[in-house]
Amino acid sequence: MSIAAVSGEPSLPTSGHRFDSERHWAASLALRFVKRDEVTRLVQARHQGPLRVQRSFYPEGRSQACHVYVLHPPGGLVSGDALTICADVEHGAHALLTTPAANKLYKADSQGVAWHQQTTLNVEDGGILEWLPQETIAFDGSKGTQRTHIALQGSARCLGWEIMALGRPASELPYASGRIEQHFSLTLDGKPLWLERQPLDPKHPRFTGRWGQGGATVQATLWAVGLSDANSAIEELRNTLPDNPRWAVTVRHGVLLLRYLGHCRNEAWALCEQAWQLLRPRWIARDAHTPRIWLT
Repeated sequence: MSIAAVSGEPSLPTSGHRFDSERHWAASLALRFVKRDEVTRLVQARHQGPLRVQRSFYPEGRSQACHVYVLHPPGGLVSGDALTICADVEHGAHALLTTPAANKLYKADSQGVAWHQQTTLNVEDGGILEWLPQETIAFDGSKGTQRTHIALQGSARCLGWEIMALGRPASELPYASGRIEQHFSLTLDGKPLWLERQPLDPKHPRFTGRWGQGGATVQATLWAVGLSDANSAIEELRNTLPDNPRWAVTVRHGVLLLRYLGHCRNEAWALCEQAWQLLRPRWIARDAHTPRIWLT
């Protein structure tokens, strides 16, 4: 029985070509990684609609991380789109997921229909997951909801980031209308370690207020769970990363959090990538290996 049937809410069609307020076009991707014969293998890649993965890559060696690129051929979300990505990493497996290009959130249609994006990452005891997508660019007028849930068990480890660029300032097209609501949750054995909700609404005072967004057009969050000594890792980040007031790092309930709030996508990306390179040897005793797709 579906969740909709249990709750009594009407269920949406799986997909459909409509142009009214009921427009809905779904796409989903479900991945499962297991460790067999000392190799992490992608044993499941079920998809519906325009979501795919390329074949697995092992640039660090067959016994190391399984690199997978998540592809969304349309290149962005429009009104009515509903993307669902789920990745399960089983005991002993190590997966690194990234994307070949930026994700774009386009302006809502004349009906004001929102898009939706749901990402669920499950890591079993002893598993390792790196979630390193390229940035998301929100066009003026974009309207939708992003939900990211990470469920860890036991000694599972996870490091990832989310980078959001609002508008296209270089083209003098700021994010001046629309609304994006972000939800993030990270749990360990079912207990919440980090819960966050953030509305991005250019009409709201927090968007420009110094107590909120402060007018920043680019934001980024990097998280890491599983560091043996988070405090010394923070000290290294503070001593090594560029000294400027646009980023800060802390640790709460065992979750290292690095935040960026500024106006430059390249600066945010470089900060997150450098932090990953510094943290990875501490986190899993392996040097960072840049995915080839980032260099093309």
